[in-house]
Amino acid sequence: MIEATVRVIARDGAAGVTHRTVAREAELPTTATTYYFSSIDALLTAALTQCMEEDSARIEALAAGPGDSAGKRRSLALLMARILTPPGHLLAEFELCLQAARRPEQRAATRRWQEALAAFAREFTDSPLRVKLFTQAYDGLLLQALLADEPPTADEFEELLRELLPDPGGRRPV
Repeated sequence: MIEATVRVIARDGAAGVTHRTVAREAELPTTATTYYFSSIDALLTAALTQCMEEDSARIEALAAGPGDSAGKRRSLALLMARILTPPGHLLAEFELCLQAARRPEQRAATRRWQEALAAFAREFTDSPLRVKLFTQAYDGLLLQALLADEPPTADEFEELLRELLPDPGGRRPV
């Protein structure tokens, strides 16, 4: 049901989410969605939570994975380019995050995501300012990519990431 909710948001926006549209998308009776989720807010919160958990796990795997800083940056750049094609899932995530900005009870779902990004950045720097710069710039890069006529390539993302997260031995002052 959660994946069906994300697909509905990707296609119709959060305003298009009803128990009926999600049930139809999931090929389930409407009673199934109302049984598990008593309200649309509960369904949207569950969708946001799952998206943030999945994204966090991907970033955590990159940070913990093998390879040097250049390899990790390249892996992240490839991931960034890949999640833009097609853009629907990412659009749904941004819409869910924007809703969380208006609903404090949903913000907790985004904390692990921010922590995962910060942990990735700390693989490159111990500067709290640079870590904060990266965590805030990352989503901005993806949002701008969604708005671009031609999304950036992995090579273009990698170039930007090199500026945000230089090699530990060649740190730029911030």
